[in-house]
Amino acid sequence: MASAETNSNTRAAAWLKPGQVRDLRTAAQSDTFQPYLRDRNEAIVAMLYDTGLRVGELIQLDVDYLHLDDDPPYLAIPAHIQKDYPTDRSPNYEEMNLAVDASTYDTVSRLRSYLNNRWRDSPALLPSRQADRMTTESVRRVVEALAEQADVRPQTIEGGQGSPDDVTPHTLRHSVAYRMLHEEDDYTLYDVRNRLRHATIKTTEDRYDHFDRI
Repeated sequence: MASAETNSNTRAAAWLKPGQVRDLRTAAQSDTFQPYLRDRNEAIVAMLYDTGLRVGELIQLDVDYLHLDDDPPYLAIPAHIQKDYPTDRSPNYEEMNLAVDASTYDTVSRLRSYLNNRWRDSPALLPSRQADRMTTESVRRVVEALAEQADVRPQTIEGGQGSPDDVTPHTLRHSVAYRMLHEEDDYTLYDVRNRLRHATIKTTEDRYDHFDRI
């Protein structure tokens, strides 16, 4: 059966509500996972849900791109690690503020905890035991394992719920758009476009205009 991420058009087909993302983060700290991986796994979810990064961008991050002691703390995203637009335009260097409110989805404290207790010191934010960096597939496996552990079932475009194995890193990217449009005040599709760094507002409208009708 096709994944709930797959749809005949470009609209986001699966996403999570904020409580479901909290369930993923809680699952990351469960005894199911080795102690040295728990903060890392929660940091992966926190980063994806805060920033809306594509998984291919996440794995290319270096620790030096994080500016956690600034006010506000932010992530610097060099142009060279961002996905190329499907046009003759190229992405720009971006500075993205990171969440610090513990009552919502504090990313900064989770990153601090992870970096203070990492099992391996590395320039890469997410090193692997087998290589310098985690792969897109290894991050996908982490997210799927957390969804299975928490029994998180994504909301689907058909109006029901999918299964835990439908939850992917890109589901969290879609969830950023849902959160901004439904859970936070005064955000528009233009704000979503800026956060997700779409090349044009049309891309954002094609993906998420149905969120306004949910």
